[in-house]
Amino acid sequence: MHINLLPTNKILVIDAKVYRVSRLKLPEGAKCIPFRDEAANADREDCWAHAMEYDIFTNEVRPLRIGEGDPWCSSGGLSPDGTLVSTGGFFDGAKSIRHFGGPACTTGECQFREYNNLLKEERWYGTQQLLANGQFIVVGGRRAFSYEFVPREEGKASEKPYFFPFLYETSDLDENNLYPFVHMIPDGNLFIFSNNRSLLLNPTTNKVLRTFPVLPGGSRNYPASGMSVLLPIDLNAAAANASKPIKAEVLMCGGNTPDAFDLAEKKKIFLPALKDCNRMVITDPKPFWDKEEMPSGRVMGDALLLPNGQVLMINGAQEGTAAWWDADKPNYTPVLYSPEMPKGERFRQLESTNIARMYHSTSAVLPTGKIWVAGSNTHNTYKANDRFPTETRVEAFSPPYLDPIYARFRPRIHEEETLKEFTYGQVFKIQFSVKESPFAEADLDDVKVTMYYPPFTTHGIAMGQRLVVLRKHSMRVTQPFLGIYRIRVDAPPSGAVAPPGYYMLSVVYRGVPSAAMWVRIKEL
Repeated sequence: MHINLLPTNKILVIDAKVYRVSRLKLPEGAKCIPFRDEAANADREDCWAHAMEYDIFTNEVRPLRIGEGDPWCSSGGLSPDGTLVSTGGFFDGAKSIRHFGGPACTTGECQFREYNNLLKEERWYGTQQLLANGQFIVVGGRRAFSYEFVPREEGKASEKPYFFPFLYETSDLDENNLYPFVHMIPDGNLFIFSNNRSLLLNPTTNKVLRTFPVLPGGSRNYPASGMSVLLPIDLNAAAANASKPIKAEVLMCGGNTPDAFDLAEKKKIFLPALKDCNRMVITDPKPFWDKEEMPSGRVMGDALLLPNGQVLMINGAQEGTAAWWDADKPNYTPVLYSPEMPKGERFRQLESTNIARMYHSTSAVLPTGKIWVAGSNTHNTYKANDRFPTETRVEAFSPPYLDPIYARFRPRIHEEETLKEFTYGQVFKIQFSVKESPFAEADLDDVKVTMYYPPFTTHGIAMGQRLVVLRKHSMRVTQPFLGIYRIRVDAPPSGAVAPPGYYMLSVVYRGVPSAAMWVRIKEL
């Protein structure tokens, strides 16, 4: 239901606790969780794991215990020190804050550090975003028309909520404003999209700076559940237009009509998902939505930024909405979107799966460039025998750049010769090799260096996801016969462009990315 790739190359997977069952037992010797079974009027123990750590190289899992508040439909993200911070959830977890990993874990066998009742308002279906100063903000949630800031200090309570009328104004009969899309643009302000409307919020002054045109066509947030990404932030283009703000452009795709959830929930009528994709340059003086169409409609899909700057749209359904039993016609076919291509040439359908990935499915970009795909549960508990059974199989999807025909273009970063920690604005060098050799400095335009923040992904929203294209200065051949090169780049200039913390750095040659290397932007 919820996942986040960690700098340890393990994926933290979090389920709900509410039904007290899973397909993974707690490890032998672990303390079971006592609970009251109200239906049976009996005291029982929950000995199931409701979270696990998944090793992406060995495919081994380690069950984890969640002993406090329920993380069902929670939010999260990686803090600057590599700790996973998860906020909110259901019932006794709605005001919880959970921590996992980071410097506080010294054993290698990390466990959750859980704190109940630290948030001021219940955050069920809220969205979490890392700010320029390294602090998290959590926005919205069911009947939570506000936002609040998560304290940097572990175990400390939030100070207060900030009333945010926009969330109330964008709530309709079917809500359609849960898990709002939140993107921090390169000036540190927050683009917030809810239902069909959006605005720009200054998280320091708590002032709304501007509103944007309404996006017609339908609703985009849960349960209509469209997809959104902040397109790659290109610091080379920014340097060439230094007199202008760094360009920030958002992509909004799919979803369904405002009444789609009500029809699916009450009458089991599944309306076709929206097929439109819409782009808007947030930083333009007169922004507007520019519409195009996907090859197929998609609701509950994931939109992932790939290391070469393309967008992968994967998972979801072609009819209905999010929530239990409320969708049909799985969308088995991933779509590749190339933002830099001319309009009309941006979409490409890829190899289909035969596994339905609908409600509660997830995906993540791995350092290898592959996509980890898992989950799907359209039911309120685990069901094996059903048209859309509870799905616990995992798939690895390879985007086109991993086709063997491109192997000679695939760079390899020499990690031992490359800086892994740096500060804002620092010039550093990356050493890499490529089989197609030699290529001269004139081919610098064929090379780019990207940094990717691994998001907290759940319910079709990838919280905090961003891809930054670093400004490059020069490239030279160091060992021509071995195809070894060194490129000089600038670290991001500020926390507004790239918040402090861990990123996956890739060298991309002619659209083919290297395996990523973990790097860290240190706080000032």
